[in-house]
Amino acid sequence: MKCWRDRDEFKARVLEWAAKLDVKAHSIYVRPMRRKWASCSTAGTLSFNDELIAMDTELGDYVIVHELLHFSVPNHGRLWKVLMRAHLGDYEKVEQRLKPRGS
Repeated sequence: MKCWRDRDEFKARVLEWAAKLDVKAHSIYVRPMRRKWASCSTAGTLSFNDELIAMDTELGDYVIVHELLHFSVPNHGRLWKVLMRAHLGDYEKVEQRLKPRGS
């Protein structure tokens, strides 16, 4: 299992994915979050749970792509699922590895 070295490496990965997905991420925060793995705002602010830093990079990629896709697809409908699969393959297996969080 490969984990992130630090917050900077994680943020750099967010920027890599943002460029690949053609998304403008204006602000990226890695901070304690009690109920979610991540959140995004329409203004381009992304917040990620700091617990992700100690987790497998595959899980981090899942959360990063999940949030970035919400800039163009606001729900978890068919299009969002197709895009997740296109970028991450069998993303459901990774999704199941995350500890459940409240909405």
